[in-house]
Amino acid sequence: MKSTSSEILFISDLHLTPDRPLIIKLFCQFVNERAIYSEALYILGDFFEYWIGDDDPANGLESIFEAFDTLKKHNIPVYFMHGNRDFLISSGFEKRAHCKIIPDPKIITINSNKIILLHGDSLCTKDTQYQKFKQLVRSDTWKEEFSSKSLAERKSIVEGLRDTSKTETSNKDEEIMDAEQEAIDEIMRDEKVDYMIHGHTHRPNIHNSTLDNRTITRIVLGDWYEHGSVLSVKTQSNNEGLDYNLEGLQ
Repeated sequence: MKSTSSEILFISDLHLTPDRPLIIKLFCQFVNERAIYSEALYILGDFFEYWIGDDDPANGLESIFEAFDTLKKHNIPVYFMHGNRDFLISSGFEKRAHCKIIPDPKIITINSNKIILLHGDSLCTKDTQYQKFKQLVRSDTWKEEFSSKSLAERKSIVEGLRDTSKTETSNKDEEIMDAEQEAIDEIMRDEKVDYMIHGHTHRPNIHNSTLDNRTITRIVLGDWYEHGSVLSVKTQSNNEGLDYNLEGLQ
């Protein structure tokens, strides 16, 4: 069955976990009522609250994979980008969810508009403590050592890291945890793009600014803690620039 809507959808920061069944239900509803009619779905990281490895049976998350099965049946391409909570997702998940893992950053083109996609954590350059931690856990050495442990051990470690992160985050200045304009300008200048889409900061908004005498637009996706958030980009439009809408979902 072919899609019937001229839109590409972008979501991030769902932080899905069996502890939040209403958000899982909202995602499944979003798939069945919206995503199956789209041209493609991009998930820009932190889809899960945490992911300890593709060998995890993911008990309590069965309906999520059923939703991915539904997307496959409707021939909807799904693209997945790692976040800071689910960077251990690899080929096993890719196969199970019928998705394609894409790098961070990733450049795509819609209606001749070049767009750079990121999870968003790489833009928070003032949070040096987090950037050092990210460099550690993304190393092959750390990932190999972590993956060698039992599922129970991995879950205990991740839950401990999550609790530590919550404590540290509560003590950090809000400005430190936001995207830095200098980092934004640098990557948009280097990649020669006018549009950026990212999540991570949980601050949904549209930011327009000037860079090298041209207007650039940064679209920040919202999280799914209280309600859903989705960006729709039209693929059939008479607009000269990108035709988009950042929406909340209930």
